[in-house]
Amino acid sequence: MSHGSQRTISKAVSVEGIGVHSGAPARLTFLPGEVDTGVLFRRTDLEGSPEIPVDLDHVCGTELGTSLGEGEAKVMTVEHVMAALAARGIDNVVLELSGPEPPILDGSFQGYLRVLDEVGTTDQGAPRHHLKITETVTVRLPSGEFYVAAPGDGLRVSATIEFEHGAIGRQFGTFFFGEESFNREIAPARTFGFKADADALHARGLARGASLENTVVLDEGGVMNGELRFPDEFLRHKVGDMVGDLALLGASLDLHIVAERPSHRGNVELAKALKRAAGRANGEAIVNAEQIMQYLPHRFPMLLVDRIVEVESGKRIVGIKNVTINEPFFQGHFPGHPIMPGVLIIEAMGQVGGLLLMDAVEKPEDYVVYFMALDNVKWRRPVVPGDQIVFELEMVQFRRHVCKMKGRGTVDGQVVAEADLMARIVER
Repeated sequence: MSHGSQRTISKAVSVEGIGVHSGAPARLTFLPGEVDTGVLFRRTDLEGSPEIPVDLDHVCGTELGTSLGEGEAKVMTVEHVMAALAARGIDNVVLELSGPEPPILDGSFQGYLRVLDEVGTTDQGAPRHHLKITETVTVRLPSGEFYVAAPGDGLRVSATIEFEHGAIGRQFGTFFFGEESFNREIAPARTFGFKADADALHARGLARGASLENTVVLDEGGVMNGELRFPDEFLRHKVGDMVGDLALLGASLDLHIVAERPSHRGNVELAKALKRAAGRANGEAIVNAEQIMQYLPHRFPMLLVDRIVEVESGKRIVGIKNVTINEPFFQGHFPGHPIMPGVLIIEAMGQVGGLLLMDAVEKPEDYVVYFMALDNVKWRRPVVPGDQIVFELEMVQFRRHVCKMKGRGTVDGQVVAEADLMARIVER
C-alpha cells in the first residue's frame, strides 16, 4: 500500500488447497511479473492456459466473492489473494492456477502473506500507479450498502457491519493501513458463514469447500469453531475483502473510506466510481472545446459542453459543463435567483451523448445527431452558478445508427439529473 517503486516477487512460490465455493483442489503459483503488467491469472488446467487480467473490466460476478472472467475462462473468489498482494505492495505478478478458484487455506489472508514473505519482493524501479481523487465520492446501492470516499493520505477504512445474528450484531472499526498493521489487525481474520444457509448454497454450487477448518460457521447457538481470533473478526474480514476488491484498481490509494454494510458488489461499484473520479481529478481534457466544435454543430450560446475527460469507445463518455453566472440564460431565468433551466441540463447531457455517438462512426464530420426520445427524466436538485456538472453517459444499445443511452449529471458527487435518451445519427 506504499508509494514508491513497482514491485514483483523475487522468485516463484506455490500454495495448494481447495476452493471454498467450488470445493475443487487447486495449486496456485506466484511468478514474477514484468513492469506495468499488473496482476494476471493463468488457468493452467484449461486448454491453451487462458489468461485473465485482474482489473475492474474483467469482474464477472460479486456473489459471496469476486469473480473475474475473460471469455470462457473464469476465476472465483480472488479477493484474499488480492488483499495479500496489496498489503505487500506487489504490483506485477502472474498467478498460475490449476483450478477454478484459489485455495481458501484457513479462510484468512495470512497464509498468502506467509508464502509471499518467504520469497520476498524485488523493487522494479518504475514508479507505482497511484490513485488520487480531489472530490468526495459517494456510492449507495439499493440493497443498503453505502460508501463515502474522501481524499486522504494513505488508506484508512472505517467500516460498519450489521447482522441479525447475536454473535455479530453491529460492529464498527477504523483501520489505517501500513504493511505491519495489515498483518496484525486484518490478516488473521477468517471468512464466515451461517450453517442455516449451507444447504441452499450447496444446491447452487457455492460453499462446497467450506468447513470448520476454513470458515467461521455460525449456528443458532453461536460460533461453532471455538474461539474467535478477534471479538470483531467478522468486521475485520470484511475490511480485508474490501482491500482485496479495491486492489482491482491496480494502484496505491490515498483515501479515507467510510463504508456501511460493505459487500463485494458494493466494493466493485466503489472502485469504478473512484476510477472515474481519479480521471476527473487529472482533469485531462481528452477532447477540448475546439475539438468539440468539430464534432457538434452547436455554437454559443447553445454549446453546453466544456470538455470530455473520459471516453470508452462505444461504451461510455464523461463530459463536463462549468456553470458560470455569465451564462446567457441566467439573464431571463429567475433573475436574482439564478438556477440553470432543467431542459438545458438535459440538452447538455444530450450533447455529451452526441459526442459518444460521433465517436462510433467512421467520418463524424459527415453526420449529425438527432434526439428521438427522452424517458425517465428526473431533476434531483437545482444547478446554480459555480457548479461543475459531470455528465456520464452509458451506451445501452446501438443498432443501425439508432442508439439508447443512460445518462446522469452530478455536482460534487450528488445526482442533479438523470434520463434515458434515444438518438439517431443522420447524414448531413
